[in-house]
Amino acid sequence: MPAMSSAPGLRPFAVASDLAGFDTERDLGFPGTFPFTRGIQPTMYRGRLWTMRQYAGFGTAAESNQRYRYLLSQGVSGLSVAFDLPTQIGYDSDAPLAAGEVGRVGVAIDSVEDMALLFDGIPLDRVSTSMTINATAIILLALYIAVARRQGVAPKQLAGTVQNDILKEYVARGTYIYPPAHSLRIVTDIFAFCEREVPQWNTISISGYHIREAGSTAVQEVAFTFANAIAYVQAAVDAGLDVNALGQRLSFFFNAHNDFLEEVAKFRAARRLWARLMRDRFGATSPRAQQLRFHTQTAGSTLAAQQPDNNIVRVAVQAMAAVLGGTQSLHTNGRDEALALPTEEAARIALRTQQIIAMETGVTNTVDPLAGSYEVERRTNEIERAARELLDRIDALGGTLAAIDAGYIQRQIQESAYRAQVAVDAGEAVVVGVNRYQTDEPSRVEVFQLDPEVERQQVERVREVRRSRDQAACQASLAAVESAARGRDNLVPAIIAAVEARATVGEVADTLRRVFGEHRETGLDV
Repeated sequence: MPAMSSAPGLRPFAVASDLAGFDTERDLGFPGTFPFTRGIQPTMYRGRLWTMRQYAGFGTAAESNQRYRYLLSQGVSGLSVAFDLPTQIGYDSDAPLAAGEVGRVGVAIDSVEDMALLFDGIPLDRVSTSMTINATAIILLALYIAVARRQGVAPKQLAGTVQNDILKEYVARGTYIYPPAHSLRIVTDIFAFCEREVPQWNTISISGYHIREAGSTAVQEVAFTFANAIAYVQAAVDAGLDVNALGQRLSFFFNAHNDFLEEVAKFRAARRLWARLMRDRFGATSPRAQQLRFHTQTAGSTLAAQQPDNNIVRVAVQAMAAVLGGTQSLHTNGRDEALALPTEEAARIALRTQQIIAMETGVTNTVDPLAGSYEVERRTNEIERAARELLDRIDALGGTLAAIDAGYIQRQIQESAYRAQVAVDAGEAVVVGVNRYQTDEPSRVEVFQLDPEVERQQVERVREVRRSRDQAACQASLAAVESAARGRDNLVPAIIAAVEARATVGEVADTLRRVFGEHRETGLDV
């Protein structure tokens, strides 16, 4: 259920004195100039609309490929790939632990053959692809590069993003494999490789989305996302990477929640806070390295199974907040996602929501049109101040990894989630159709049904890959991955060679498991 508004000191109206000490040149500025409160581009959507993505993936690669082609034909300007749980945590579809989960919450990808089928007929030099993958990000990126090579597309021509944000898995989501220190090594290997070989690729999408979905407040979403980001940047700097080059390839992923004005202010505050952190903490001098570029997704946790058509309204309001907050990329959820994977009709309505906002509402004609509002500027200031206080607490604990080890971040999120649920249960936080304005009418929404044959077909497909490959070449490539992991060589080239030799996702992940081990979370007192 949705988290309660976290706007500090909410009052009936704001006045000029709420902005005492506010310096418009220092704190607001102009669009496209430091601290980028008003947007990272001088003309924002007057010059170019945000990228309209639809997060999709289910069943087999062939089925997902059909959905991607459909979405592209309907006006989607960027693909966003959802992977199933076995793929996310490094198990092949025929692994015992994968049983019952193959293709359920995303597409099953076991080998380069699956990845090639996923993008069949989709030229990778002409589409931007975002892949929501973390623990196995290095393997899926290698698969993507391998498929591009099959298409005759050089890595330098590829554009897109790999989420690669493993720290948030330890605090909010749970699809981790390796211990944090080894996971950070994988992250920085991706940074270094892409800086040289895939320069148009965003090497990480640091996610506040999942932190918010786990129950955090807006302030916690900003603070904990940036705590993770600070750890990544520091690890990259320690590895010898240039912060001005690295900063230009960082991207972020935020949640668009229900409190409209709070969400607009959150995006503006995040942009300003990040610019100051990059300049003052890391010494970044390049304006591009100081800019916060982010993708937004509407809040899945706010969608209700009851009266699912209400979700269309929720998504529209959340999407409008993201646009007025200056997002660079946007995914809108389907009305039926509290019930199942979205149908084609639900995905089309979600996309049309973005297109109507872009083409019919007029909000794209003015950059940051809510700037100067007492309430919006007051909330922007308060969110930045409160997020910075949380970052100071994390620093006092010894940094992000220490705060994760101590369970501090996890407890903060869990306590916020508990308070939000109590408010819903007590009726203090209204969810229309759930705890107020209920009806007894059953839902008439047609939901997506996954073919039960999918798992059997995918199991046979991965076994056929293993039967038909050059076994000696495959085993040699996996030995090279193990050698790189035990040493200091960058892991990406060895993993690309392994997947091109048709090693599977599970085999590469298991090779790294042998070297790095697996992370086991200790119990947390809430």
